[in-house]
This record gives sequence, C-alpha cells and structure tokens, in this order.
Amino acid sequence: MSAPQRTPSSKPIQLDDVSKAIIEQLQNDGRRSYAEIGKAVGLSEAAVRQRVQKLTDSGVMQVVAVTDPMQLGFYRQAMIGVRVSGDTTTVADALAQITSVDYVVLTAGSFDILAEVVCENDDDLIELLNKRIRAIPGVLSTETFVYLRLHKQFYNWGTR
Repeated sequence: MSAPQRTPSSKPIQLDDVSKAIIEQLQNDGRRSYAEIGKAVGLSEAAVRQRVQKLTDSGVMQVVAVTDPMQLGFYRQAMIGVRVSGDTTTVADALAQITSVDYVVLTAGSFDILAEVVCENDDDLIELLNKRIRAIPGVLSTETFVYLRLHKQFYNWGTR
C-alpha cells in the first residue's frame, strides 16, 4: 500500500484532540492495543477502533511495521537524485512502479525528484540504475548518495 499523494495545496484534515492523541499513541507504539489506547485517551476500545479505521481510510495515517533492511539481507540503501526533462510526474510514476524504490518525492533545487532505493548489494544497485532508472524516458541524469549508516529514523513527529 502506498501513501497518498500530498501537496502543499491539499487542505489539511482537521482533527480533534482525541484523534491527535490516538495518533500519538500509535506513533509511540504501533502495537499498542485499542484497549490501552482507549484508557490513555478516555474512549472505549470500540470507539478507538472506529477512529483508527476512519483515520486510515481517510489517508491521515498508516499503521505499518518498519523493518531494518540490513537485517533482511538488503545491504545497500541509497538516495538517488534525478534530473528530468519534461513532465516530472510521469517520471515519478515510473519510479514508483519499481519494487526497489520505496520513496519518491518531487523536489525543487538541484534535482527534480529524489528516490530512495533498497537493494541487496552494489551489483543490484548498478543494475537498477543502468537498466531501470536511467532507462525511463525523460531521465536526464542521476546522482546516487549511498547510505553508509542510518543514523536516525523516527516517525513520531506528532500532530498539530
């Protein structure tokens, strides 16, 4: 399941304090039971279940397992800056269809698109770059930033 497309012009969904508290509970521990969340936010288990369902159905949040790629045999991660000629959304759509690509954003600045990739090894990264990414019509050039070590990755920025 991919995340919904977000743009700065999208009108934010207004959440009440209880929904925000539910989100924050799940950001701290996505395995927390509805009963535990209910106690923390002052709702019944059924009411929490309903709210979580609404929040996921609306695209406000996803509850997912975040893995460590290294532990699963994916020893090469990289961010690839892509310069594009023509429609950046067409190239972004093509990148999003590649299994090894887990993150695609349209950007302003030196690159038109940033794409994060997870590969088993350097040979897989080379093949991905040469046979898949650089072969997409409209890709002018790429620059690869190989990850040496993941220093921080959190998803608990809260709500506003």
